Amino acid sequence: MHVLGIDFGTSNTVAVLRSADGRVRPLLFDGAPILPSAVYYNSDGRMLVGRDAERNARMDPARFEPNPKRRIDDGSLFLGTSEIPVPQVFAYVLQQVALEAQRQAGQMPGQVRLTHPARWGERRRSILVDSARLAGLPAPQLIPEPVAAASYFTSVLGTAVPPGRSLAIYDLGGGTFDATVVRRTQTGFEVLAEEGIGDIGGLDFDHGIVEHLGKTYGNSHPDDWKRLLSPADDRDRRYRRMLYEDVRGAKETLSRTASADIHLPALEVDAHLTRAEFEDIARPPLERTVDCLQRAIGAARMNPADLVGIFLVGGSSRIPMISQLIHSKLGVPPQTFEQPETVVVEGAVRAASGPGPSEPPMSRPTSGGPVSPAGHMSGPRPPVQAPVQAPQMLPPQTSYQAPSPAPQQAYQPPQAPAKRPLHQEPAVLVTGAAIVILIVVFIVLLSAILA
Repeated sequence: MHVLGIDFGTSNTVAVLRSADGRVRPLLFDGAPILPSAVYYNSDGRMLVGRDAERNARMDPARFEPNPKRRIDDGSLFLGTSEIPVPQVFAYVLQQVALEAQRQAGQMPGQVRLTHPARWGERRRSILVDSARLAGLPAPQLIPEPVAAASYFTSVLGTAVPPGRSLAIYDLGGGTFDATVVRRTQTGFEVLAEEGIGDIGGLDFDHGIVEHLGKTYGNSHPDDWKRLLSPADDRDRRYRRMLYEDVRGAKETLSRTASADIHLPALEVDAHLTRAEFEDIARPPLERTVDCLQRAIGAARMNPADLVGIFLVGGSSRIPMISQLIHSKLGVPPQTFEQPETVVVEGAVRAASGPGPSEPPMSRPTSGGPVSPAGHMSGPRPPVQAPVQAPQMLPPQTSYQAPSPAPQQAYQPPQAPAKRPLHQEPAVLVTGAAIVILIVVFIVLLSAILA
């Protein structure tokens, strides 16, 4: 049976497929393992997802939503002149994943695992479940992101986390920050403490860069800069979109180099941004995340030195300054990864497959694939292989069955063969008879000499 893991993120969505033989491979979208979570509602009634949505965003930015996950509490989104419920918007993104998974596996995966922030309540988790159903996926199993990340550390990296030991997870994504401490149990992992900040993520660093640029170019080009920040027409909205795309690219470049250039459309200016300038922008919010991590460790009644390790996950955790701040404040160097975006989803598919505790029934969405605002099906829908079952949900701070090492057999030293009584040993009998004969011969010879 194939297992599909999906991490639906604020800026990007990643998914992996685990085959029946245990091999795990990422799903590729346009040749890349990352699918932008963006959506664009086209004028012909089709919903475009990912890079197709980003490419069309400049045509009519009012039809574009780059970060739908951040709108989970809004109820519905206005794209162009159409109002679309949030679960349906999410479903378009998940359907793109489902179609690619079905194409690679040759069939719909038998099991789906969706990750979510540990601090999400029942209402938000139910929206995620409803979206998966609308996308034509089997009923998903929800796994808290820190539990999935911890499963990655033990099953993929082989990190030694014996029962009773704990680790901390620093998760900085595109829209939110979460700090979690989890403890290994005999059957999996349990969440000891969790803290989070809802307004710190990669998008907020982008806004910070734009504000920094505005201090210089807002004074020298006041009218053009005002239109960039508050677009009045489609042309201005396209320029704003181009600006933020360039800002995001420069931010990612600064994780590898000392400087980057940012083109300011309409102003026809190439602004220069150094890593030192970006760190001045990012330092205050990043210090808040480290303080949040420290609170989570304290809430678990632990010290940083008591942990097996502090692990950085999420795309925004690539910022080099994060490791420096954590090491400086907590005295423990964190562990980083080459692909922090995929840690959570890979851990989800490698976690134990047992069902999680059930929760009260969720609201039942309309059966079938994603429905367009006009009420028509949008694109092909992957067939569901089995009747939809009630979702297997994990309530907050619930122990999840992560893979445990196979029980080790106690070492048994090789035992010597059991000893037999001397009278049962043939070699002993032969030796004794020879000794007796020699004694008799000696006595006879001695008697003859004395005589």
